[in-house]
Amino acid sequence: MAEPYLSASAMRGGYGKADILNGCTLTVDQGQIAVIVGPNGAGKSTAMKAVFGMLNLREGAVKLGGEDITRLTPQERVHKGMGFVPQTHNIFPTMTVEENLEMGAFIRTDDYRETIEQVYHLFPAVADKRKQNAGELSGGQRQQVAVGRALMTKPRLLMLDEPTAGVSPIVMDELFDRIIEVARTGISILMVEQNARQALEIADIGYVLVQGANRYTDSGKALMADPEVRRTFLGG
Repeated sequence: MAEPYLSASAMRGGYGKADILNGCTLTVDQGQIAVIVGPNGAGKSTAMKAVFGMLNLREGAVKLGGEDITRLTPQERVHKGMGFVPQTHNIFPTMTVEENLEMGAFIRTDDYRETIEQVYHLFPAVADKRKQNAGELSGGQRQQVAVGRALMTKPRLLMLDEPTAGVSPIVMDELFDRIIEVARTGISILMVEQNARQALEIADIGYVLVQGANRYTDSGKALMADPEVRRTFLGG
């Protein structure tokens, strides 16, 4: 069987001496949407940061496209094909939308205008405001700019930390629709999401973390149908 595009196995680590991750394993195939859910303090965002190299692991390994990248810095991982959108401080508010996207192309040496047009096609609402400062946009539009900026590096794996935090249900649905479109182009998605029920509806694979360890791993549909998962993590 082919190796998953992302394989983060048996990750153990945290901040200082305390372990937040306790043997957590995440895998994502090419073009798959993988969603990490779980209660507050379960280590969801920490797992994402570990995959991106923002957290030193005491144990475990991270492989991307079959290559061991466990010791690489976040910047080096971007060059290898990772894109990361943090939950907050993910845009330059005093720069225009277009300038934000151009900043996302910092590692590119080729002509990136075609990628900008692809981002505008994906996010028409953002395209209409390309000359406006990003800080003037709505919360949902700012998130679209942040995702668009990450797409400018042409990642093979796009990681999103709480992409729908603080946006309305309508905007959340629209963002999820765009995420599905991105995955259809062959880009793998790894996403941490508080709106567990809605996120699992679009997930090819779901991970329920509890205290930094995998409690349940299955397809999004199977987790939604599991009475124990529904009762404990999805509010019945």
